[in-house]
Amino acid sequence: MIMIEIPVDLKKVDKKSGDREIAEAVITCRKTAESLASENRYIDSMERIVEGLRTLRGFSSYSDHEFRALLVGLLFDLSEIHFQLKDYKQSEKELEVLFKVLENLIKEDAERFGKYHILAMELSTRILRSRKKTMELLVKQQINAGVLYDKVNAGVSAATDRLIESLRNVGELLASTGDYRAALKFYSEAIKLSKKRAGKVTRREVKMTIEMAKIMMRLNQMRPRARRLLEAVLPHAIALETIELEEDILALIEIIDTDNRNETGWKAFLHKVQKEAKSRISRIKKDKTENI
Repeated sequence: MIMIEIPVDLKKVDKKSGDREIAEAVITCRKTAESLASENRYIDSMERIVEGLRTLRGFSSYSDHEFRALLVGLLFDLSEIHFQLKDYKQSEKELEVLFKVLENLIKEDAERFGKYHILAMELSTRILRSRKKTMELLVKQQINAGVLYDKVNAGVSAATDRLIESLRNVGELLASTGDYRAALKFYSEAIKLSKKRAGKVTRREVKMTIEMAKIMMRLNQMRPRARRLLEAVLPHAIALETIELEEDILALIEIIDTDNRNETGWKAFLHKVQKEAKSRISRIKKDKTENI
């Protein structure tokens, strides 16, 4: 995954207001996120982008071009990361916000920001193609799961592991299509079968539980449950010495806590960005009319 480079002119960002420090911190967050994403550590990468968005809210002027260039970069990053995580529904939501921000920017400075609208359209096309492919795979995996259920019920023990993986695949594909509640049912069944077969909690159950928690996080009302689930599975990850899974769990808990603290502020932040952008465009149009 290569993040989109959006140049920011720091010379135009005021030092006295603290905006320069904020801009530099956001740029650092993006660079760290890109490095983590290059290692396929998308959860840690997303946590850095969320931190960047939280930091950006402290900027003094939401109509400032450099502020909005930073915002466009962060929104691109977040949408791309969710695409890589195969959460196409969430990726589309972030693209919708990105298009709204770019719409106003293009009216003001098409030369600078026009190309990013094209890149956003390209990402939108990738999401649509992936959705179509996901639906095709989903049908095949559901048929496969049905066949494996029959074999397991017929006493073919070797089919159990294949069934567990098939159920997990169906859950992952359903989550990619945005049917989160149905996905959770398949993950729950896969974890239950896996625990029964292993007789204990293994790396596979921990990994699937983390994946299940990620899906729960996409439903606001289920975030507290997702946090409890992650806290419950953390000791198992530690005991199994699975450092990467332990880091994923801690990063997800941090994201949940940050989202809970900032959800209302985030909505107000985006509303203010849009309001100030529209006001700026109205002023520009008025000035042009008066000068005619």
